[in-house]
Amino acid sequence: MTRLSAFRGALLPVGLLILWELASRAGLFSAVVLPPPSAVASRWFASLVPALPYDPETQSYAAWLVSGELPHDAVASLGRVIAGFAIGVGLALPVGLLMGTSDRLYGLVNPLLQILRPIPPIAYIPLAIVWFGLGNPPALFLIALGTFFPVLVNTVAGVRQVDSIYVRAARNLGASSWTMFRRVILPAASPFVLAGMRIGIGTAFIVVIVAEMIAVSDGLGYRILEAREYMWSDKIIGGMLTIGILGLVIDGAMSRLNDHLLRWHRGLER
Repeated sequence: MTRLSAFRGALLPVGLLILWELASRAGLFSAVVLPPPSAVASRWFASLVPALPYDPETQSYAAWLVSGELPHDAVASLGRVIAGFAIGVGLALPVGLLMGTSDRLYGLVNPLLQILRPIPPIAYIPLAIVWFGLGNPPALFLIALGTFFPVLVNTVAGVRQVDSIYVRAARNLGASSWTMFRRVILPAASPFVLAGMRIGIGTAFIVVIVAEMIAVSDGLGYRILEAREYMWSDKIIGGMLTIGILGLVIDGAMSRLNDHLLRWHRGLER
C-alpha cells in the first residue's frame, strides 16, 4: 500500500471523527448516549494504564505494564479465541479430509452436517451453559463450534475439487495412497483449507464476544456489558473499537500467513 492510498483511506474515518466531535460539542445529542471521540479516547487510554503502582516484589515490570483493565481483557479474549480456534481446527481438519476422500463417509455424514451447519453458535448458548456451567468451558465450546463448520466445509470442498488430472498423473507415476494424499490432494486443497481457517478465526472472534457477555467474568465482551449497566457509553465504544482493532490485526496476520503458505499457488516470489 502506497502512502497516497493510505492517506486516501484515512480521509473518511478522520472526517467522520471530526464531524462526530463537532456535533457532540454543539450538543446535537446527549454525551451519555453518544459521547465525543475525545471522551472515548480519554477513557480508552485510561483503561490502558495499570491501576496500581509498580511493585517489583509482587510482579515483573512486563506483567505490570499489561495489568490495566483493557490489556487484561484483551489478553483474556485473545486467549479464548486462540484456544477455541485450535480446538475447532483440530477437529474439523481430519473430519473434512476424511469426508473429502471417502464418498461413503461423505454420503453418511453430509446430511447431518447440512442440518447442523445453519444453526448459529449463539443458539447453543443455553445448552452450553447447561452442559458446561459458567466460565471458560462453555465459551471455548462455542468458539470451537463457530470455527468448526467453516473449516470443515472448506476442507471438504477443497479435497473434492482437486483436479482429476493431477490424481491420474500421480497414479500413472506409481504414487501410493499416502503419497497421493500428502503430495497431491493436500497441497491442492490447501487454498480452500486456509480460506476456511480465515473465516473461522473471524467467526471465533465474533462468538467470543457474545460468550463473554453470558458465561464469563472478564474479557472485552464482559466489559462492554458491564459498561452498559452503568451507561458508560464511552467505555462501550472504546471496547468496540478495541475489538475492531484486534480483528483487523488478526485478519491481516491470517492474510499474510495465507500469502506466505500459498506463494507457490499464487505465483508469489520468496
